[in-house]
Amino acid sequence: METQTLKAEVRTAGGKGPARQLRMQGLIPAVFYGPGKSPANLTVSPDDVSDLVSGEFGRNQIVTLEFGGHKELAVVRDLEIDPLSRKVLHVDFYAVARDRAIRAKVPFITKGRAAGVAAGGVLRVIYRALPVLGAPDKIPAKIEVDVTSLDLHQAVRVKDLALPAGVSVAYPPERPVVSVETKEKEKTDEELFGTVAAVPGAAPVAGAAPAAGAAAPAAGAAAPAAGAKDAKAAAPAKDAKKK
Repeated sequence: METQTLKAEVRTAGGKGPARQLRMQGLIPAVFYGPGKSPANLTVSPDDVSDLVSGEFGRNQIVTLEFGGHKELAVVRDLEIDPLSRKVLHVDFYAVARDRAIRAKVPFITKGRAAGVAAGGVLRVIYRALPVLGAPDKIPAKIEVDVTSLDLHQAVRVKDLALPAGVSVAYPPERPVVSVETKEKEKTDEELFGTVAAVPGAAPVAGAAPAAGAAAPAAGAAAPAAGAKDAKAAAPAKDAKKK
């Protein structure tokens, strides 16, 4: 990884007011800190920062910060981005040394069409980025694996990944990072929730099928009102004579 250079200015005023004034001038506030280093409040160009992190290595790009008459190696540790304009509002630079390992997140990508997918399976990418440990100039831009030979129920594990010398993934060696699984059978509501047993004496749910062995009600028949007498006995004969 080649080191890029970024020029900064030391700032003495802090707080929201001065930061707002800086942004009106086309600049943004930044901080520099790290092991054995005195923290410094800086001013940088947001365009320079955007160019830095949009490169191949993203935030893991090593940068030589030039400020106050000296130079410091650093990486971007944190960014504050405006959610609407997507402009950089603030940046944290973390001091690094070529002989001291750092922890970084590296994009994990796959290439090729797995044999198991061709057989009807599904490629399951478990991680989109992997945490790695290594010297800052050895951190890769990405970790890529060819899944062409991956068959059904097979997986690529951490121990299978090709990494630069001195770089390791901060996960156990046997942990899978991508696998090919069979498609799950689509389950019906009955399989998911089970059938509901009929409660003796309970009224049937509207639209529900009758219990096994039970006679279905006649089409269009209405249930008699609770406590009502026999309709035939209660209703007077249509042609009965008056006594």
